[in-house]
Amino acid sequence: MGMTMTQKILARHAGMEAVTAGQLIEANVDLTLANDITGPVAIREMEKAGFDKVFDNTKIALVMDHFAPNKDIKSAEQCMECRQFSKKHGIVNFFDVGAMGIEHALLPEKGLVAPGELIIGADSHTCTYGALGAFSTGVGSTDLAAGMATGKAWFKVPGAIRFVLKGRLKPWVSGKDVILHIIGMIGVDGALYQSMEFAGEGVASLSMDDRFTICNMAIEAGAKNGIFPVDEKTMAYIRERVDREVTVFEADEDAVYDREIEVDLSALEPTVACPHLPENTKTIAELGHIEIQQAVIGSCTNGRIEDMRAAAAVLKGRKVHPDVRTIIIPATQEVYLQCMEEGLAKIFIEAGAIVSTPTCGPCLGGHMGILAHGERAVSTTNRNFVGRMGHITSEIYLASPAVAAASAAAGYICAPDELK
Repeated sequence: MGMTMTQKILARHAGMEAVTAGQLIEANVDLTLANDITGPVAIREMEKAGFDKVFDNTKIALVMDHFAPNKDIKSAEQCMECRQFSKKHGIVNFFDVGAMGIEHALLPEKGLVAPGELIIGADSHTCTYGALGAFSTGVGSTDLAAGMATGKAWFKVPGAIRFVLKGRLKPWVSGKDVILHIIGMIGVDGALYQSMEFAGEGVASLSMDDRFTICNMAIEAGAKNGIFPVDEKTMAYIRERVDREVTVFEADEDAVYDREIEVDLSALEPTVACPHLPENTKTIAELGHIEIQQAVIGSCTNGRIEDMRAAAAVLKGRKVHPDVRTIIIPATQEVYLQCMEEGLAKIFIEAGAIVSTPTCGPCLGGHMGILAHGERAVSTTNRNFVGRMGHITSEIYLASPAVAAASAAAGYICAPDELK
Protein backbone atom coordinates (compact mmCIF):
# COMPACT_ATOMS: atom_id res chain seq x y z
CA MET A 1 0.00 0.00 0.00
CA GLY A 2 1.40 3.39 -1.00
CA MET A 3 1.84 6.41 1.25
CA THR A 4 0.92 10.09 1.00
CA MET A 5 3.55 12.84 1.27
CA THR A 6 2.70 13.36 4.93
CA GLN A 7 2.92 9.65 5.73
CA LYS A 8 6.32 9.37 4.02
CA ILE A 9 7.73 12.23 6.07
CA LEU A 10 6.36 10.77 9.30
CA ALA A 11 7.72 7.30 8.46
CA ARG A 12 11.21 8.69 7.78
CA HIS A 13 11.27 10.64 11.03
CA ALA A 14 10.00 7.64 12.98
CA GLY A 15 12.70 5.42 11.46
CA MET A 16 10.11 3.14 9.89
CA GLU A 17 9.72 1.67 6.41
CA ALA A 18 6.04 2.57 6.24
CA VAL A 19 3.16 3.91 8.31
CA THR A 20 -0.62 3.73 7.90
CA ALA A 21 -3.47 6.05 8.87
CA GLY A 22 -4.40 5.70 12.53
CA GLN A 23 -1.04 4.28 13.61
CA LEU A 24 0.60 5.78 16.72
CA ILE A 25 4.27 6.66 16.27
CA GLU A 26 7.08 8.54 17.99
CA ALA A 27 9.10 10.71 15.61
CA ASN A 28 12.17 12.92 15.71
CA VAL A 29 11.48 16.61 15.12
CA ASP A 30 13.61 19.01 13.09
CA LEU A 31 12.35 22.18 14.79
CA THR A 32 10.19 23.19 17.73
CA LEU A 33 8.47 26.58 17.87
CA ALA A 34 6.80 28.70 20.52
CA ASN A 35 5.81 32.32 20.91
CA ASP A 36 5.41 34.80 23.74
CA ILE A 37 2.05 33.29 24.77
CA THR A 38 2.75 29.57 24.46
CA GLY A 39 6.49 29.67 25.19
CA PRO A 40 6.26 30.44 28.93
CA VAL A 41 3.80 27.56 29.44
CA ALA A 42 6.13 25.14 27.65
CA ILE A 43 9.15 26.43 29.58
CA ARG A 44 7.41 25.93 32.94
CA GLU A 45 6.23 22.45 31.99
CA MET A 46 9.70 21.46 30.84
CA GLU A 47 11.26 22.64 34.07
CA LYS A 48 8.48 21.08 36.17
CA ALA A 49 9.23 17.72 34.53
CA GLY A 50 12.83 18.00 35.71
CA PHE A 51 14.58 18.75 32.42
CA ASP A 52 17.48 21.16 32.72
CA LYS A 53 18.75 20.95 29.12
CA VAL A 54 17.21 21.35 25.66
CA PHE A 55 17.79 18.67 23.05
CA ASP A 56 19.43 21.06 20.55
CA ASN A 57 19.78 24.82 20.99
CA THR A 58 19.76 25.31 17.19
CA LYS A 59 16.44 23.50 16.71
CA ILE A 60 14.26 25.60 18.98
CA ALA A 61 12.66 28.83 17.79
CA LEU A 62 11.09 31.36 20.14
CA VAL A 63 9.36 34.29 18.45
CA MET A 64 8.01 37.26 20.40
CA ASP A 65 5.15 38.25 18.10
CA HIS A 66 1.69 37.97 19.67
CA PHE A 67 1.66 40.73 22.28
CA ALA A 68 4.94 42.33 21.21
CA PRO A 69 6.01 45.06 21.34
CA ASN A 70 4.70 44.52 24.87
CA LYS A 71 1.19 45.84 25.26
CA ASP A 72 1.08 45.64 29.07
CA ILE A 73 2.97 44.41 32.12
CA LYS A 74 1.78 40.81 31.78
CA SER A 75 2.94 40.55 28.17
CA ALA A 76 6.27 42.12 29.15
CA GLU A 77 6.72 39.44 31.82
CA GLN A 78 5.90 36.70 29.31
CA CYS A 79 8.55 37.96 26.89
CA MET A 80 11.07 38.33 29.69
CA GLU A 81 10.55 34.69 30.68
CA CYS A 82 11.29 33.57 27.11
CA ARG A 83 14.28 35.91 26.92
CA GLN A 84 15.79 34.51 30.13
CA PHE A 85 15.23 30.91 29.00
CA SER A 86 16.90 31.66 25.68
CA LYS A 87 19.96 33.16 27.37
CA LYS A 88 20.19 30.28 29.83
CA HIS A 89 20.12 27.61 27.11
CA GLY A 90 21.87 29.56 24.34
CA ILE A 91 18.85 29.40 22.04
CA VAL A 92 20.14 30.48 18.63
CA ASN A 93 16.77 31.26 17.05
CA PHE A 94 15.31 33.68 19.58
CA PHE A 95 13.58 36.57 17.83
CA ASP A 96 12.81 39.66 19.91
CA VAL A 97 11.57 43.13 18.96
CA GLY A 98 13.66 44.46 16.10
CA ALA A 99 14.48 40.99 14.80
CA MET A 100 11.14 39.27 15.13
CA GLY A 101 8.33 38.97 12.66
CA ILE A 102 5.08 37.06 12.72
CA GLU A 103 6.35 33.55 13.37
CA HIS A 104 4.82 31.69 10.41
CA ALA A 105 6.14 34.24 7.94
CA LEU A 106 9.47 34.63 9.70
CA LEU A 107 10.59 30.99 9.94
CA PRO A 108 10.39 30.22 6.19
CA GLU A 109 12.03 33.57 5.42
CA LYS A 110 14.93 32.71 7.74
CA GLY A 111 15.38 29.26 6.20
CA LEU A 112 14.48 27.48 9.43
CA VAL A 113 11.95 25.18 7.72
CA ALA A 114 12.54 23.19 4.55
CA PRO A 115 11.07 20.43 2.37
CA GLY A 116 10.81 17.01 3.99
CA GLU A 117 11.27 18.29 7.53
CA LEU A 118 9.06 17.72 10.57
CA ILE A 119 8.15 20.80 12.59
CA ILE A 120 5.96 21.15 15.66
CA GLY A 121 4.85 24.48 17.09
CA ALA A 122 2.80 25.58 20.04
CA ASP A 123 0.57 27.56 17.71
CA SER A 124 -2.19 26.09 15.59
CA HIS A 125 -1.09 27.83 12.39
CA THR A 126 2.24 26.02 12.38
CA CYS A 127 0.67 24.08 9.50
CA THR A 128 1.79 26.98 7.25
CA TYR A 129 5.12 25.32 6.39
CA GLY A 130 3.42 22.59 4.39
CA ALA A 131 3.71 25.07 1.52
CA LEU A 132 7.38 24.03 1.38
CA GLY A 133 6.63 20.31 1.31
CA ALA A 134 7.27 19.89 5.04
CA PHE A 135 5.10 18.21 7.66
CA SER A 136 4.26 20.87 10.21
CA THR A 137 1.52 20.94 12.79
CA GLY A 138 0.43 22.69 15.94
CA VAL A 139 0.74 21.02 19.35
CA GLY A 140 -0.08 21.90 22.93
CA SER A 141 2.51 23.61 25.11
CA THR A 142 3.06 20.44 27.16
CA ASP A 143 3.82 18.45 24.00
CA LEU A 144 6.16 21.24 22.95
CA ALA A 145 7.91 21.07 26.33
CA ALA A 146 8.63 17.39 25.68
CA GLY A 147 9.80 18.25 22.15
CA MET A 148 12.21 20.94 23.38
CA ALA A 149 13.67 18.55 25.95
CA THR A 150 13.85 15.31 23.94
CA GLY A 151 13.59 16.25 20.25
CA LYS A 152 10.71 13.81 19.88
CA ALA A 153 6.92 13.91 19.63
CA TRP A 154 4.22 11.30 19.22
CA PHE A 155 1.63 11.39 16.47
CA LYS A 156 -1.37 9.50 15.22
CA VAL A 157 -0.70 9.15 11.49
CA PRO A 158 -3.43 11.07 9.64
CA GLY A 159 -5.46 9.96 6.67
CA ALA A 160 -5.63 12.40 3.77
CA ILE A 161 -7.86 14.32 1.41
CA ARG A 162 -6.38 14.96 -2.03
CA PHE A 163 -7.29 18.34 -3.51
CA VAL A 164 -6.72 18.33 -7.25
CA LEU A 165 -6.22 21.91 -8.45
CA LYS A 166 -6.73 22.81 -12.09
CA GLY A 167 -6.71 26.05 -14.10
CA ARG A 168 -5.33 29.35 -12.83
CA LEU A 169 -6.68 32.22 -10.77
CA LYS A 170 -8.36 35.29 -12.24
CA PRO A 171 -7.08 38.81 -11.52
CA TRP A 172 -7.78 39.92 -7.91
CA VAL A 173 -8.30 36.29 -6.85
CA SER A 174 -5.59 34.79 -4.61
CA GLY A 175 -4.68 31.92 -2.34
CA LYS A 176 -6.93 33.37 0.37
CA ASP A 177 -9.95 32.97 -1.91
CA VAL A 178 -8.88 29.38 -2.67
CA ILE A 179 -8.74 28.29 0.95
CA LEU A 180 -11.91 30.19 1.92
CA HIS A 181 -13.70 28.48 -0.98
CA ILE A 182 -12.47 25.07 0.17
CA ILE A 183 -13.42 25.65 3.82
CA GLY A 184 -16.82 26.91 2.71
CA MET A 185 -17.24 23.73 0.70
CA ILE A 186 -16.13 21.13 3.28
CA GLY A 187 -16.75 22.98 6.56
CA VAL A 188 -14.62 23.74 9.61
CA ASP A 189 -14.47 20.04 10.48
CA GLY A 190 -14.41 18.78 6.91
CA ALA A 191 -10.78 17.60 7.15
CA LEU A 192 -10.78 16.65 10.83
CA TYR A 193 -7.38 15.18 11.76
CA GLN A 194 -6.63 14.60 8.09
CA SER A 195 -3.84 15.85 5.88
CA MET A 196 -4.94 18.25 3.16
CA GLU A 197 -2.67 17.26 0.24
CA PHE A 198 -2.68 19.57 -2.77
CA ALA A 199 -1.92 18.26 -6.26
CA GLY A 200 -2.78 18.80 -9.92
CA GLU A 201 -1.60 21.05 -12.73
CA GLY A 202 -3.08 24.11 -11.03
CA VAL A 203 -0.42 23.98 -8.30
CA ALA A 204 2.26 25.33 -10.65
CA SER A 205 0.29 28.55 -11.20
CA LEU A 206 0.18 29.35 -7.47
CA SER A 207 2.91 31.53 -5.99
CA MET A 208 4.69 30.52 -2.81
CA ASP A 209 2.81 33.24 -0.93
CA ASP A 210 -0.47 31.75 -2.16
CA ARG A 211 0.63 28.33 -0.94
CA PHE A 212 1.64 29.67 2.49
CA THR A 213 -1.81 31.24 2.84
CA ILE A 214 -3.61 28.04 1.81
CA CYS A 215 -1.62 25.81 4.19
CA ASN A 216 -1.91 28.39 6.98
CA MET A 217 -5.69 27.95 7.08
CA ALA A 218 -5.72 24.15 6.79
CA ILE A 219 -6.35 24.09 10.53
CA GLU A 220 -9.55 26.09 9.95
CA ALA A 221 -10.92 23.01 8.17
CA GLY A 222 -9.90 20.88 11.15
CA ALA A 223 -6.90 19.43 9.32
CA LYS A 224 -3.79 18.02 10.97
CA ASN A 225 -1.71 19.70 8.27
CA GLY A 226 -1.73 21.01 4.72
CA ILE A 227 1.01 20.16 2.23
CA PHE A 228 2.05 21.05 -1.32
CA PRO A 229 4.36 19.09 -3.63
CA VAL A 230 7.87 20.46 -4.02
CA ASP A 231 8.45 22.07 -7.42
CA GLU A 232 10.70 24.67 -9.08
CA LYS A 233 9.02 27.52 -7.20
CA THR A 234 9.66 25.79 -3.88
CA MET A 235 13.33 25.22 -4.68
CA ALA A 236 13.73 28.80 -5.91
CA TYR A 237 12.25 30.06 -2.62
CA ILE A 238 14.63 28.07 -0.42
CA ARG A 239 17.73 28.53 -2.61
CA GLU A 240 18.99 31.66 -0.87
CA ARG A 241 17.51 30.76 2.50
CA VAL A 242 18.21 27.12 3.37
CA ASP A 243 21.87 26.14 3.74
CA ARG A 244 21.45 22.42 4.44
CA GLU A 245 20.57 19.38 2.36
CA VAL A 246 16.86 18.75 1.95
CA THR A 247 14.90 15.60 1.20
CA VAL A 248 11.99 15.85 -1.20
CA PHE A 249 9.13 13.42 -0.71
CA GLU A 250 6.45 12.62 -3.28
CA ALA A 251 3.20 10.77 -2.73
CA ASP A 252 3.13 7.24 -4.10
CA GLU A 253 0.93 6.70 -7.13
CA ASP A 254 -1.06 4.12 -5.17
CA ALA A 255 -1.32 6.29 -2.03
CA VAL A 256 -4.64 5.88 -0.26
CA TYR A 257 -6.83 8.97 0.21
CA ASP A 258 -10.06 9.20 2.18
CA ARG A 259 -11.51 11.26 -0.66
CA GLU A 260 -10.53 13.40 -3.62
CA ILE A 261 -11.88 16.88 -4.34
CA GLU A 262 -11.35 18.81 -7.56
CA VAL A 263 -11.01 22.61 -7.43
CA ASP A 264 -11.18 24.68 -10.61
CA LEU A 265 -9.06 27.74 -9.79
CA SER A 266 -10.31 29.60 -12.87
CA ALA A 267 -13.90 29.46 -11.58
CA LEU A 268 -13.17 31.09 -8.22
CA GLU A 269 -14.33 34.61 -7.35
CA PRO A 270 -13.29 36.99 -4.54
CA THR A 271 -14.65 35.27 -1.43
CA VAL A 272 -15.44 36.44 2.10
CA ALA A 273 -16.02 34.41 5.27
CA CYS A 274 -18.86 36.01 7.23
CA PRO A 275 -19.22 35.90 11.03
CA HIS A 276 -18.70 33.79 13.01
CA LEU A 277 -16.97 30.85 11.28
CA PRO A 278 -14.48 30.57 8.41
CA GLU A 279 -16.90 28.14 6.70
CA ASN A 280 -19.60 30.81 6.39
CA THR A 281 -18.40 31.92 2.97
CA LYS A 282 -19.98 34.00 0.24
CA THR A 283 -18.67 35.55 -2.93
CA ILE A 284 -18.68 39.35 -3.05
CA ALA A 285 -21.61 39.16 -5.47
CA GLU A 286 -23.65 37.23 -2.89
CA LEU A 287 -22.74 39.43 0.05
CA GLY A 288 -24.88 42.54 -0.17
CA HIS A 289 -23.98 45.96 1.25
CA ILE A 290 -22.01 45.59 4.50
CA GLU A 291 -20.40 48.72 5.95
CA ILE A 292 -17.21 48.40 7.98
CA GLN A 293 -15.36 50.47 10.57
CA GLN A 294 -11.95 48.78 10.35
CA ALA A 295 -9.75 47.03 7.81
CA VAL A 296 -6.77 44.90 8.85
CA ILE A 297 -4.22 43.78 6.25
CA GLY A 298 -1.50 41.53 7.63
CA SER A 299 -1.09 38.44 9.87
CA CYS A 300 0.61 35.07 9.39
CA THR A 301 -2.03 34.42 6.72
CA ASN A 302 -1.61 37.53 4.55
CA GLY A 303 1.27 39.72 5.67
CA ARG A 304 3.81 38.76 3.00
CA ILE A 305 5.15 40.97 0.23
CA GLU A 306 2.66 39.82 -2.43
CA ASP A 307 -0.13 40.70 0.00
CA MET A 308 1.34 44.16 0.52
CA ARG A 309 1.68 44.66 -3.23
CA ALA A 310 -1.93 43.62 -3.83
CA ALA A 311 -3.18 46.08 -1.21
CA ALA A 312 -0.99 48.88 -2.58
CA ALA A 313 -2.19 48.25 -6.15
CA VAL A 314 -5.73 48.89 -4.94
CA LEU A 315 -4.98 51.87 -2.69
CA LYS A 316 -2.61 53.73 -5.01
CA GLY A 317 -4.08 57.13 -5.80
CA ARG A 318 -7.03 56.52 -3.45
CA LYS A 319 -7.96 57.47 0.10
CA VAL A 320 -9.39 55.12 2.66
CA HIS A 321 -12.97 55.92 3.66
CA PRO A 322 -13.08 58.41 6.56
CA ASP A 323 -15.11 55.97 8.65
CA VAL A 324 -12.64 53.09 8.21
CA ARG A 325 -9.53 52.70 10.38
CA THR A 326 -7.07 50.93 8.11
CA ILE A 327 -4.22 49.01 9.74
CA ILE A 328 -1.50 47.45 7.61
CA ILE A 329 0.94 45.06 9.26
CA PRO A 330 3.90 43.73 7.25
CA ALA A 331 4.61 40.27 8.64
CA THR A 332 8.38 40.64 9.03
CA GLN A 333 11.07 43.29 9.09
CA GLU A 334 12.20 42.10 5.65
CA VAL A 335 8.70 42.61 4.26
CA TYR A 336 8.57 46.02 5.96
CA LEU A 337 11.85 47.02 4.29
CA GLN A 338 10.56 45.84 0.92
CA CYS A 339 7.44 47.95 1.44
CA MET A 340 9.67 50.96 1.98
CA GLU A 341 11.99 50.21 -0.93
CA GLU A 342 9.11 49.61 -3.36
CA GLY A 343 7.19 52.68 -2.22
CA LEU A 344 4.31 50.65 -0.82
CA ALA A 345 4.52 52.20 2.65
CA LYS A 346 4.23 55.65 1.05
CA ILE A 347 1.11 54.55 -0.83
CA PHE A 348 -0.45 53.22 2.39
CA ILE A 349 0.29 56.34 4.42
CA GLU A 350 -0.83 58.70 1.68
CA ALA A 351 -4.07 56.71 1.46
CA GLY A 352 -4.69 57.36 5.15
CA ALA A 353 -3.70 53.95 6.55
CA ILE A 354 -1.23 53.23 9.33
CA VAL A 355 1.72 50.87 8.90
CA SER A 356 2.57 48.87 12.01
CA THR A 357 5.67 47.04 13.16
CA PRO A 358 5.31 43.26 12.64
CA THR A 359 2.92 41.81 15.22
CA CYS A 360 -0.04 39.44 15.46
CA GLY A 361 -1.80 42.32 17.20
CA PRO A 362 -5.50 42.57 16.31
CA CYS A 363 -5.79 39.04 14.86
CA LEU A 364 -6.32 37.52 18.31
CA GLY A 365 -7.73 40.65 19.95
CA GLY A 366 -4.37 41.47 21.47
CA HIS A 367 -3.65 45.09 20.57
CA MET A 368 -3.19 47.42 17.58
CA GLY A 369 -6.84 47.42 16.51
CA ILE A 370 -9.43 46.16 19.00
CA LEU A 371 -13.09 46.44 17.99
CA ALA A 372 -15.75 48.17 20.11
CA HIS A 373 -19.28 46.83 20.54
CA GLY A 374 -21.18 46.45 17.28
CA GLU A 375 -18.21 47.32 15.06
CA ARG A 376 -17.37 45.40 11.89
CA ALA A 377 -13.95 44.70 10.40
CA VAL A 378 -12.81 43.21 7.15
CA SER A 379 -9.58 41.38 7.86
CA THR A 380 -6.99 39.27 6.08
CA THR A 381 -6.53 37.17 9.23
CA ASN A 382 -7.64 33.56 9.68
CA ARG A 383 -10.37 33.41 12.32
CA ASN A 384 -13.63 35.28 12.80
CA PHE A 385 -14.99 33.67 15.97
CA VAL A 386 -17.19 35.60 18.41
CA GLY A 387 -15.06 38.18 20.23
CA ARG A 388 -11.90 37.26 18.32
CA MET A 389 -10.91 40.89 17.62
CA GLY A 390 -12.64 42.64 20.48
CA HIS A 391 -16.15 43.02 21.89
CA ILE A 392 -18.39 39.95 21.65
CA THR A 393 -20.90 41.90 19.56
CA SER A 394 -18.27 42.93 17.00
CA GLU A 395 -17.97 41.11 13.67
CA ILE A 396 -15.07 40.00 11.47
CA TYR A 397 -15.28 39.31 7.74
CA LEU A 398 -12.28 37.36 6.46
CA ALA A 399 -11.03 38.35 3.01
CA SER A 400 -7.99 38.69 0.77
CA PRO A 401 -5.68 41.74 0.87
CA ALA A 402 -7.16 43.02 -2.41
CA VAL A 403 -10.72 42.83 -1.09
CA ALA A 404 -9.73 44.31 2.29
CA ALA A 405 -7.99 47.25 0.60
CA ALA A 406 -10.93 47.88 -1.74
CA SER A 407 -13.33 47.71 1.20
CA ALA A 408 -11.21 50.19 3.16
CA ALA A 409 -11.51 52.66 0.29
CA ALA A 410 -15.22 52.12 -0.29
CA GLY A 411 -16.36 51.95 3.33
CA TYR A 412 -18.17 48.68 2.68
CA ILE A 413 -17.05 45.22 1.62
CA CYS A 414 -16.41 45.08 -2.11
CA ALA A 415 -14.06 43.73 -4.77
CA PRO A 416 -11.36 45.95 -6.34
CA ASP A 417 -13.10 46.08 -9.71
CA GLU A 418 -16.13 47.71 -8.06
CA LEU A 419 -14.15 50.82 -7.14
CA LYS A 420 -14.61 53.91 -9.30
